[in-house]
Amino acid sequence: MNKNKRHEIFSRLRADNPTPTTELNYSSTFELLIAVILSAQATDKGVNKATIELFKQANTPEKIYALKESGLKKYIKTIGLYNSKAKNIIQTCNILIEQHASQVPDDRAALEALPGVGRKTANVILNTAFGHPTIAVDTHIFRVSNRTGIAPGKTVVEVEKKLLKFVTDEFKQDAHHWLILLGRYTCIARKPRCGSCLIEDLCEFKDKIID
Repeated sequence: MNKNKRHEIFSRLRADNPTPTTELNYSSTFELLIAVILSAQATDKGVNKATIELFKQANTPEKIYALKESGLKKYIKTIGLYNSKAKNIIQTCNILIEQHASQVPDDRAALEALPGVGRKTANVILNTAFGHPTIAVDTHIFRVSNRTGIAPGKTVVEVEKKLLKFVTDEFKQDAHHWLILLGRYTCIARKPRCGSCLIEDLCEFKDKIID
């Protein structure tokens, strides 16, 4: 795919949704961090349903740490892998309190040192909370990047590096959100809705499904 086609793709995505953002509900950087940790192998809708009650009672590192694992599990037990996520979140809260003055660090290495925070989660926090031009690659973005030809790659890291290389600076800040929404609602896994896709004519997918 050439740069002109990529530019047109992101131009259309921007025109359709000028100010995209995450579908996770949060009111602070810390709440976003907890929500993103919980979102691994879970839906944003499911996470929001759990955090709406959790954050009413505990929305700071100190308050969640005070719940301990047993107390936290009561709020997140509807979310997949909740046992390991509860353990990671309590440990993360302790580290934030002891090492970062209860603040979420604006630094990749410090973020990835937190239990339950990998490269994707760190990218989401850096991009959404701190405005870094990073592109977090999840299963939706990996699929869209390969299927459309925007940034094909065999691994998540390879796709991320290609997106950072190919997506121009004017689109880089919001590219993650545009691509994830495209993958979540239009370019879905089993039967992509090509006929209702606003970049269908630019996409290089060979097996398009036009209803």
